[in-house]
Amino acid sequence: MEIQVVDNNVEKAIRVLKRKLQQEGLFREMKQRKYYEKPSVKRKRKEKEAQRRLRKKMRLMRND
Repeated sequence: MEIQVVDNNVEKAIRVLKRKLQQEGLFREMKQRKYYEKPSVKRKRKEKEAQRRLRKKMRLMRND
């Protein structure tokens, strides 16, 4: 990943970088990896996330 600094505006480049990292889910993954997660808990979390994504997708399809 590469962020261009334009006109020495480092603050703006940092904001852009943070936004891109957040969209990729890096911060969420770092929080999850901070502590060990049992395989059964990990599996349940992934199932829950998949259900949430499916509900969101269905909601967006109904609104179109």
